[in-house]
Amino acid sequence: MSDHEQQQPAPRRGKVLEALARAERKVFTRPAPKSAKSQVKFLLTRTKESAKDLAKRLGTSRRTVERYRAGKLTTPQKRLRAALMEETESEWQPQVRAQAREQAATSSGMMVRVVAHFGFTASGSSDDGRVRHVLTEISPTYAKQILELQEAGATEEDLHPIVAKAITESYFTDWGSRCDGLVAHFTDVQSIEFEF
Repeated sequence: MSDHEQQQPAPRRGKVLEALARAERKVFTRPAPKSAKSQVKFLLTRTKESAKDLAKRLGTSRRTVERYRAGKLTTPQKRLRAALMEETESEWQPQVRAQAREQAATSSGMMVRVVAHFGFTASGSSDDGRVRHVLTEISPTYAKQILELQEAGATEEDLHPIVAKAITESYFTDWGSRCDGLVAHFTDVQSIEFEF
């Protein structure tokens, strides 16, 4: 069995989780390693030089990891390239990322730009849902909840209600000054971006 046949498919993250990861990447002060060899070398420092552990994280063989470290292989297949980039960026500049998350959770909150289908319920009646383009600020309270859920390994389905509640509070109810009791639900997320 070849190395390529042993590879498992890379897990796909949902749009909200991917948007949170992109927001973290925007706060990096230096670019992450780009070549497969430099990414593998960096990730090996994070796994205490264990090619076996890194291979497991990437869904490939230990031998493949060793070949990239030695420079014998230079161009990974699409799935491995995506896994290398995702793992590298998830480990890159943890202190910078932690500072941005802490600031969002305690003082500044986050901005969210979303295009999704929003439906509403309020005081026993409902409004027909529709696709809306929303750009709004999320309070530090909700930012903290969202980031804590992400850190705890929440799924896309776990994050949708809290993100919808945060958007409802800031955008639809104007921080509680109108539409008392309004509950918004969002589905069919077409695009979403967060900014710390």
